[in-house]
Amino acid sequence: VRSSSRRAHEFKTEETETNMTLKDEVKRARLMKFASAAFYAFCSFFIIVVNKNILTEHKFPSFMFLGIGQMTATIIILYVAKMNKAIHFQDFDKSIPGKIFPLPLLYVGNHVTGLGGTQKLSLPMFTVLRKFTILLTMIMESRILRKSFAPPLVCSVLAIVVGALVAASSDLSFNAEGYTFVLLNDVFTAASGVYTKKKLGMEGLGKYGVLFYNAFIIIIPTVLASAYTGDLEKALTFEGWMSVTFVFYFLLSCVMGFILMYSIILCSYYNTALTTTVVGAIKNVAVMYIGMFIGGDYIFSWTNFIGLNICISAALIYSYITFHSSGSSETNVKPAEDKLSIHITENHLEKT
Repeated sequence: VRSSSRRAHEFKTEETETNMTLKDEVKRARLMKFASAAFYAFCSFFIIVVNKNILTEHKFPSFMFLGIGQMTATIIILYVAKMNKAIHFQDFDKSIPGKIFPLPLLYVGNHVTGLGGTQKLSLPMFTVLRKFTILLTMIMESRILRKSFAPPLVCSVLAIVVGALVAASSDLSFNAEGYTFVLLNDVFTAASGVYTKKKLGMEGLGKYGVLFYNAFIIIIPTVLASAYTGDLEKALTFEGWMSVTFVFYFLLSCVMGFILMYSIILCSYYNTALTTTVVGAIKNVAVMYIGMFIGGDYIFSWTNFIGLNICISAALIYSYITFHSSGSSETNVKPAEDKLSIHITENHLEKT
């Protein structure tokens, strides 16, 4: 009887410790989901401020060269970290292009169509059409990653799109070429987010491998394109290179470009591609709110203001559901819970 009581007590103690471990894992998962999303939002906002200073205040003529600088910084930082064994990812071999594909193509498509849409459409119309990225990301995640979404999340995504339509309803000037560019940009952005999430699960690549090889593969075609268009020559002959302030901001932008890409990868790793896209949308709306008071180029209208409030409200509801729901965490923890339960049962049987 004493032996049975002791074994029962040991079993109960192990079960209690297991439950505490599982609760700690759930809390940590929630914390990492929120922290990675907040980190991405901050980096995304900060690099806008830095890039605006370079391109507007200092009148740097080449956004493409700035992108090349950010890719170069990404390659150098990750290579040095790998050589010093601070991080690890697969060495380059013939399997890498197949593993990383189609991310480089999606990156180029995203970049080109985004610039084309910006030139052809007004800011309000560009903003509303970009919101369709959220809907496309949800559709692609369900199709490609076989992920299902709870009805409240679906409703909040639809509300974000509706809010964007309301916000831009006073500026529905139709431009076929501009619409085509931005809608293609939505497709490329959504596909890039979903495939990034998919590639993160591939053996050998991981977060750092995806970052390094995407930049490594795409930098050479970007340099050639920049040279062909004359963009590279404009950048190299820019007079501002003699300014210490400009060089500081340029180098800061290069490093921030790497940090931004890392924050996107990190957010996609701990969250869904849809959550990463929604965080980006929240940042964009926040920038527009700030623009109401700073900058002087915001033209107030009740329709636009109501639409923005619908967008931000729906996005905050989405965030609340995502970061406070234990569904996804429980899904990830469940296999571990089963293994721990089996382990406890096995130990109990052995002792018996």
